[in-house]
Amino acid sequence: MPLRKRNPDDLLPLTPATLHVLLALADGEKHGYAIIKEVSRRTGGEVSLGAGTLYALIKRLLADGLIVETVERPDPSLDDERRRYYRLTEFGRRVARAEAVRMETALGMARAKKLIPKGRLA
Repeated sequence: MPLRKRNPDDLLPLTPATLHVLLALADGEKHGYAIIKEVSRRTGGEVSLGAGTLYALIKRLLADGLIVETVERPDPSLDDERRRYYRLTEFGRRVARAEAVRMETALGMARAKKLIPKGRLA
Protein backbone atom coordinates (compact mmCIF):
# COMPACT_ATOMS: atom_id res chain seq x y z
CA MET A 1 0.00 0.00 0.00
CA PRO A 2 1.60 3.34 -1.06
CA LEU A 3 2.11 6.01 1.56
CA ARG A 4 -0.24 8.95 1.28
CA LYS A 5 1.61 12.22 0.88
CA ARG A 6 0.95 14.37 3.93
CA ASN A 7 -0.91 17.61 3.40
CA PRO A 8 0.75 20.60 5.13
CA ASP A 9 -2.66 22.28 5.50
CA ASP A 10 -3.63 19.55 7.97
CA LEU A 11 -1.27 21.15 10.53
CA LEU A 12 -2.48 24.74 10.07
CA PRO A 13 -2.79 27.16 11.65
CA LEU A 14 0.55 27.01 13.45
CA THR A 15 1.07 28.59 16.82
CA PRO A 16 3.26 31.70 16.69
CA ALA A 17 6.02 29.91 18.61
CA THR A 18 5.98 26.98 16.18
CA LEU A 19 6.19 29.30 13.19
CA HIS A 20 9.12 31.18 14.75
CA VAL A 21 11.03 27.93 15.31
CA LEU A 22 10.42 26.79 11.72
CA LEU A 23 11.51 30.20 10.42
CA ALA A 24 14.68 30.04 12.51
CA LEU A 25 15.54 26.70 10.90
CA ALA A 26 14.58 27.73 7.35
CA ASP A 27 18.11 28.85 6.50
CA GLY A 28 20.02 25.99 8.08
CA GLU A 29 20.49 23.76 11.08
CA LYS A 30 20.78 25.22 14.56
CA HIS A 31 21.00 24.07 18.15
CA GLY A 32 18.38 25.08 20.70
CA TYR A 33 20.13 28.11 22.13
CA ALA A 34 20.82 29.43 18.61
CA ILE A 35 17.10 29.07 17.81
CA ILE A 36 16.19 31.06 20.94
CA LYS A 37 18.69 33.80 20.05
CA GLU A 38 17.58 33.99 16.40
CA VAL A 39 13.90 34.33 17.30
CA SER A 40 14.70 37.07 19.78
CA ARG A 41 16.96 38.89 17.32
CA ARG A 42 14.55 38.61 14.40
CA THR A 43 11.61 39.90 16.47
CA GLY A 44 13.54 42.69 18.17
CA GLY A 45 13.08 40.90 21.49
CA GLU A 46 9.28 40.88 21.23
CA VAL A 47 9.22 37.08 21.14
CA SER A 48 11.25 35.34 23.78
CA LEU A 49 11.19 31.55 23.83
CA GLY A 50 12.10 29.92 27.11
CA ALA A 51 14.05 26.67 27.11
CA GLY A 52 11.05 24.69 28.39
CA THR A 53 8.78 26.05 25.66
CA LEU A 54 11.39 25.47 22.98
CA TYR A 55 12.18 21.88 23.93
CA ALA A 56 8.48 20.98 24.24
CA LEU A 57 8.02 22.39 20.73
CA ILE A 58 11.07 20.55 19.42
CA LYS A 59 9.70 17.28 20.80
CA ARG A 60 6.40 17.85 18.98
CA LEU A 61 8.07 19.01 15.75
CA LEU A 62 10.25 15.89 15.74
CA ALA A 63 7.21 13.66 16.29
CA ASP A 64 5.29 15.42 13.50
CA GLY A 65 8.22 15.06 11.09
CA LEU A 66 8.72 18.81 10.63
CA ILE A 67 12.30 18.75 11.88
CA VAL A 68 14.99 16.14 12.45
CA GLU A 69 18.00 16.01 14.70
CA THR A 70 21.10 16.12 12.54
CA VAL A 71 23.84 13.55 12.89
CA GLU A 72 26.68 15.70 11.58
CA ARG A 73 28.40 17.72 14.26
CA PRO A 74 30.71 20.72 14.13
CA ASP A 75 34.32 20.25 15.09
CA PRO A 76 34.27 19.28 18.80
CA SER A 77 36.83 21.97 19.58
CA LEU A 78 34.33 24.57 18.28
CA ASP A 79 31.21 23.22 19.94
CA ASP A 80 29.72 21.77 23.11
CA GLU A 81 29.13 18.03 22.64
CA ARG A 82 25.88 18.22 24.64
CA ARG A 83 24.22 20.38 22.00
CA ARG A 84 21.69 18.82 19.68
CA TYR A 85 21.30 20.30 16.21
CA TYR A 86 18.03 20.39 14.29
CA ARG A 87 17.08 21.05 10.70
CA LEU A 88 13.86 21.50 8.80
CA THR A 89 12.59 18.51 6.82
CA GLU A 90 11.13 18.99 3.37
CA PHE A 91 7.68 18.47 4.90
CA GLY A 92 8.49 21.06 7.58
CA ARG A 93 9.46 23.52 4.86
CA ARG A 94 6.17 22.84 3.06
CA VAL A 95 4.22 23.41 6.31
CA ALA A 96 6.04 26.70 7.00
CA ARG A 97 5.40 27.82 3.41
CA ALA A 98 1.70 26.90 3.66
CA GLU A 99 1.40 28.90 6.89
CA ALA A 100 3.10 31.92 5.29
CA VAL A 101 0.68 31.75 2.36
CA ARG A 102 -2.28 31.42 4.75
CA MET A 103 -1.11 34.48 6.68
CA GLU A 104 -0.44 36.46 3.50
CA THR A 105 -3.98 35.69 2.29
CA ALA A 106 -5.45 36.89 5.59
CA LEU A 107 -3.31 40.03 5.43
CA GLY A 108 -4.61 40.72 1.91
CA MET A 109 -8.18 40.43 3.18
CA ALA A 110 -7.44 42.82 6.05
CA ARG A 111 -5.96 45.33 3.59
CA ALA A 112 -8.99 44.98 1.30
CA LYS A 113 -11.21 45.85 4.28
CA LYS A 114 -8.94 48.82 5.03
CA LEU A 115 -8.03 47.49 8.45
CA ILE A 116 -4.41 48.24 7.61
CA PRO A 117 -3.02 50.42 4.83
CA LYS A 118 -1.02 48.83 2.03
CA GLY A 119 2.63 48.36 2.93
CA ARG A 120 2.11 48.95 6.67
CA LEU A 121 1.40 46.62 9.54
CA ALA A 122 1.21 49.21 12.32
